[in-house]
Parts: sequence; structure tokens; C-alpha cells
Amino acid sequence: MINETPRVRFAPSPTGYLHVGGLRTALYNFLFAKNNRGKFILRIEDTDRNRYVEGAVENLINALKWCRLDYDEGPEKGGEFGPYMQSERLDIYKKYAAELIQKGKAYYAFDTPERLAQLKEEQTSRKEQSKYDKLALTLSQEEIKQKLESGEPYVIRLNVTPGQRVLVDDVIRGRVEFNTDVVDDQILIKSDGYPTYHMANVVDDHLMKITHVIRGEEWLSSTPKHVLLYEYFGWEIPVFAHLPLLLNPDKSKLSKRQGDVAVEDYRAKGYLKEALVNFVALLGWNAGDDKEFYNYEELINNFSLDRVNKSGAVFNVEKLDWLNGEHIRSKNSNELLPLFKEELSKSKYHEQNYSDEHLLKIIDAMKERIIFVHELIDKSPYFFERPDSYEEKAVQKRWKPETPEELSKLLIAFENLQTPAKEEFENALHKTAEELGIGNGKLIHPLRLAVSGTSTGPGMFDLLTILGKDEVTERIKIALEKIK
Repeated sequence: MINETPRVRFAPSPTGYLHVGGLRTALYNFLFAKNNRGKFILRIEDTDRNRYVEGAVENLINALKWCRLDYDEGPEKGGEFGPYMQSERLDIYKKYAAELIQKGKAYYAFDTPERLAQLKEEQTSRKEQSKYDKLALTLSQEEIKQKLESGEPYVIRLNVTPGQRVLVDDVIRGRVEFNTDVVDDQILIKSDGYPTYHMANVVDDHLMKITHVIRGEEWLSSTPKHVLLYEYFGWEIPVFAHLPLLLNPDKSKLSKRQGDVAVEDYRAKGYLKEALVNFVALLGWNAGDDKEFYNYEELINNFSLDRVNKSGAVFNVEKLDWLNGEHIRSKNSNELLPLFKEELSKSKYHEQNYSDEHLLKIIDAMKERIIFVHELIDKSPYFFERPDSYEEKAVQKRWKPETPEELSKLLIAFENLQTPAKEEFENALHKTAEELGIGNGKLIHPLRLAVSGTSTGPGMFDLLTILGKDEVTERIKIALEKIK
């Protein structure tokens, strides 16, 4: 370890939204830092100006904040190793590129795009690996000076020594060996003066004292270039940990073509942050047991890199749904109340005024029956409006020729109640059933239909209590008129 306090970073490119794969990388870095009393840094890698999307930085920061992944240093917060936007660090990269040129570990290359395209075409036709042929190294110092002075476009390339072994000790994958014969003379500084990912990444990780580089498996093949840069600069190499790929259920790589991949998408659909973070944590990691439900503190206390799997992790939406329901049930109703109010404000019932007490009763009645908070409305519209139709199958099954007479008698019993609580509704129904010489179910099923329009829902007497005597009796009268 480079120093006693681990320092890790999440370094996304601002290309639009926060991908769930990016969320997992951020989460694992965050959990590792917090578990080891280290620092979690956010750095924005915005040097690829072609892919830069306006507003993407704000989106990324908002998504991280929503997921409660609070970074210790980064944009908006600052820190002693800033700036944390790579586009504000261009002079730093140029300085270090010049140092590599001086050491003979990098060089200026003035090739035209046409020459590079032709080189690639020739190599492809010979079935060779496509890589730069080091032609620029044949230029004399005088020629290089002249080209620079005349303003000829150039890039700066890494001067990779062929025939060497590069060893990477990866926490997750073990020892991985590369041969420099297959490592290209990677561009470090582009013709527009901006660094490539490889150059900026290594320089920043060193200057920001990053001890552990925890990132996706797709960066493993670039790691030898990074290791060579550390060696050429004479810098200590951080610990690497490459996370497994995220896969669709058909084992293809998770992509937008097969469904939602943005954190924002899952938030908009009504997933709780706690459920999404819990689910994403399990995409490649487990604590060595069968436990699947975790809160933030449990994730921090249990997380370790040596429990991260090598094999790809399948993104199973059914499991996410299950976890969302579990997290809803783990909350007390007061915690769900603001979320419920937010959903109501977006619904067609937004102009209706409900007391907190009334809404809390609905949450209590429905909490065991929902996966999403918005289902408090979707699955039980009868709390907010009278039914305008009645479930046809239930009518056929439960509404018998004798039902109107039986329900009319129950209606009278309810009307005679003063300010009924749950038990009084229950007692009135039991007493009516007894007088009619029928089972309670003979009244409960058509009663539910009459007041809710459906055959399923929360406890019958909870429903009646929430609606109140006047509304219940009015709905029974309407049903007796409508259902034939």
C-alpha cells in the first residue's frame, strides 16, 4: 500500500447519464474507502471533447448524491489535490509528457491521418495486429525542431520497448502477464493538446495519491500501458482490482439495447436508492453467505475486494424488484410518507387534500402488498375515488341473486353505527351474517366489490375504516344500483 490511508477514485467521463456499471464501480470504491477509513475521490475525465455532453457532470453528481455515495474530494467540494476536472489540468499533462520525451520514453509523431489509415489497412491485409510502426522515431532532432516551429500537427506517443514482460498483480484476477510486443505506442497527447485517457489517468492517479485503482474489467487490457507509464516515470504502482462485467440474462454484455441501464431510469421508475444500491452491490460481490438484504452500514462493514468474483454478474431485474419491496417493508410508514406525497403530487389526485394521518393509514394497509411506492396509488385507486366499474369475474363469482338483500341489511347495520372504528365495522358484519344465517365471507366478498370495485386488496376492515362510514355506505348504495 502506498500510504496508510487508502485513497480511491471514481473517474467517469461526462457522456450523458450514470450507467449502472458506473454506479457499481463508484459503489465498490466508496465501500472500500469507508470500510478501510480511507478517502473516496470523484474526478471527472472530460478530455475527450467529442463525447462531452452538456449537463452530464451535474447529472453524474446528482445521481451519486441520490445514491448517498458522498465523495470526500472532487468537483463542488474541492480538496488539496485539485482541480478535479481533467480539462482544468492540461498544463500538468503537457509538463509530464515533456518529461517522458526528455527521458526517451515518449516521442513526437507527425503522421497524417491518411498515412495511419494506410498503415492500418496494410497490417490488416497481412493479418497483423494494428499498431504504430515507430516511423516518427527515425526523424532527426533537427527535423523534429523544424516541424514543431512550422506548426505542423503532432501527437505525443509512448515509446514502448518491445520484447518485455509486464506483470499486473490484480486483487480479483491474480497475476496477469502481458508482452510489450502486443502493446501499441499509445498516443499520450492528442493533436488538439488534450491528453488521452491513459496519460491523464496515470498522472492524476499519481498526483492525487490514489492507492487502489478499482475499475471495470474492460480496462484490464489497457493496464500494461499504465504500468509502463508508472515505470517510465519512476512512480510507485497502485493496487489494481478489475471488476467483472455486467451481463444481461442471456449472458450478453449489459447494454441499453436490452433495457434500462441508467441510474436515472431506475430512479424514475420508482426504485428506492437503498434497493438499487443493495442490488448493485451484489452484482459481483457477496459476503460469503446467503444474505441478500443489506442497508448502507451493513454494506460498508461487510465489503472487501477479496470477496469480489471474477465471473460476469447477471443483471436480474426480478431480484431488484424483490429487494425494492423488501426495502419498502423495512421502512416505517413515516419514512415512506414524503415519497407517497411526491407520487400523489404527480398523479391525477394532486389537487385533493389528504391529511398525513389519512395517508399513513393507507401506507400501513398496503405496505405488505407493494413493490413500488407509486403502487399505493396504482393498486388502490379506491382510496382516492369511487369505483366506476366492478371486476367482472368477481361479480359473476361473488354477486349472487340473494346478495342485494344481504348487503342491504349490512348497509342498515353500518348506517346505525355512530363513529365506527375497525372493530365496530367487524362486529356489525359478524352480527349481520349471524342474523342472516350465512358465513362472514358471503358478505365480505360482495362488500369488498361494492366499496373498491375489485376482489383483492388490504384487510377488509382496514379498508372500511380508512374510507369512513359515510363513504362506505354511499358506495354500497351505488353498487346495489349498478351491479345487476
